[in-house]
Amino acid sequence: MGGDLAVAIVVFLASAVVVMFCGAKLAVYGDALASLTGWGRLFVGSLLVALATSLPELSTNISAVQLDPPNPELAVGNVFGANMLNMFTMAAVALVFGGKRFLQQVAPEQGYLIVTAAVLTGVAILFGGLRWGASVGEVGIGSIILIVLFVAGMWWVYKNRPASDDGEEEEDVGMTLKKAWLMFGLVSLGVVASGFFLAWSTDEIAEITGIASSTLGILLVSLVTTMPEASSTIAAARMGAMDLGVAGLYGSCAFNVTILFYADPFFREGVLGNHTEPAHFVAGGVAVGLMLGGLVLVLSRNRIKSSIAAIALALMAATYIVGAVVVATVGGTEDEESSKSAPPGFQSAKKFGTPGE
Repeated sequence: MGGDLAVAIVVFLASAVVVMFCGAKLAVYGDALASLTGWGRLFVGSLLVALATSLPELSTNISAVQLDPPNPELAVGNVFGANMLNMFTMAAVALVFGGKRFLQQVAPEQGYLIVTAAVLTGVAILFGGLRWGASVGEVGIGSIILIVLFVAGMWWVYKNRPASDDGEEEEDVGMTLKKAWLMFGLVSLGVVASGFFLAWSTDEIAEITGIASSTLGILLVSLVTTMPEASSTIAAARMGAMDLGVAGLYGSCAFNVTILFYADPFFREGVLGNHTEPAHFVAGGVAVGLMLGGLVLVLSRNRIKSSIAAIALALMAATYIVGAVVVATVGGTEDEESSKSAPPGFQSAKKFGTPGE
């Protein structure tokens, strides 16, 4: 057992390093592509950078539901845990880079993106609680609704983008468009490959140690898969591009929810979004609360004092920590999970059989 655990930990650490490295490079080459093609900053942050840095979550979640047996709790936990952690990143980076000064460089039009991310996360929590079993083929109706809401929300964001996003000057990024596309593709492959091993090793750690998969997904895997978002946000703040960093975080939160749609066809034992547990609801609720807290700060950034902004950001960061503790407490262990009721027709936790067993 000790040897198996050591192997799983080594694989986890190695795949985590690759995920963080490739994910950070995705943001770099994605930003280069945006500059070389003349796309605006809002598009770069909320779509291109958000998609690029969310590839670790996407590949990890698809891999998690393809394990034998599949681990849907890990996948769902990673979605809500990543969104919760992204909001901690936003608060921490804003504090380090000036608090109110940071917020004052964030366009109020970001509010449309924040509302979109919060609504998507809230709807995912709602569907998880309802455990709606209707599906079209291998995809749940709830997952389809989420992707429709995402497309509509991003169209709304684009239509209300800041006027300064139009006609931005192209910058010298030190590479050709062809090289940017090539490197973007290569590091994308690295993320997908390492994401599989990350999911496998986390599943092994959960089985060997008895730690609940939902807890690992929310706290451990989400910590690794959101490192690209953290890296790109810090880089944006250093460049003075606070708008880009914030858009990347909230755009990532919105895209993360749609991963339930992309991973659903790979999950053969029901609707993926229905495999929610108390820890998932805690993480999702904290994420939505922190998103709305960030919305208030962005919209009132010019009317609040610097000290109030700093206190509010510190409270946001502290709320994540409290939420993580609650998740660890509520999540329990795999043995406790297996005693809980599961969606109709399925066994619970990791010990899945075929429907109706």
